[in-house]
Parts: sequence; structure tokens; C-alpha cells
Amino acid sequence: MANPLPLTYLADDFAVAPQILPEQMAALAKEGFRAVVNNRLEQEPGQPPQEELRAAAEAAGLRYEWQPVSSGMITPQDVARFAELMQDLPRPLLAFCRSGTRCTALYQAARRMYPPKS
Repeated sequence: MANPLPLTYLADDFAVAPQILPEQMAALAKEGFRAVVNNRLEQEPGQPPQEELRAAAEAAGLRYEWQPVSSGMITPQDVARFAELMQDLPRPLLAFCRSGTRCTALYQAARRMYPPKS
């Protein structure tokens, strides 16, 4: 079953997407994702409650991490934490925010600051 979400793969085992809804978690798991990182702030418009997102992800067998990052104000600490999540979470990994742009910026900054070990 094809995922109706516009996923953008930045690596073979890492993708970004716009807002994920609780009812879409099972489809992500069926497509092979093993973990999800949410980079949205709780109060952003259109953001479902964290409890619902986490419960849906866990019910689908996905690891779920919430790392709220303010769009346009990414800090070195945000990048370091994102790099830790990329290192620690099982792959394939999906990160989402409102449009996917914030997650892409975090990914690119994490790769520059903490290049993958060969």
C-alpha cells in the first residue's frame, strides 16, 4: 500500500514529512518505518496532542520521540539532540514537522556537525 504522505528521503533509511496524524502511524509501520521523531511545538496550529501521537505510534510498534524545535530558531543544542536521536533510534526513521523543512534543516546540520563514521 503506497503511503499518501509526501515523504522526502534524505538517506536510504531516513525520511522527512509534513504533519503526521495519529491515524497514519500504522501505515508508516507497514511501510517499514521503525521510529518517528516529531519536531513540532505543542501549540502549533494543526498539531495533534502528543499523547495521541505517541499512543498511535506505540500501538503501531513504532518508537516515538518528541523533540520540539522552534522553526527558524534552531540552536546547536537542538542539532546535538537530533544527532543523538538519529544515532539511537532504529531505522528506517521518519522525522516530521509542519512542512518537512525544519526536519531537513536539522538533518543537514546534524550531518555537518556530526558526520557519520565510516
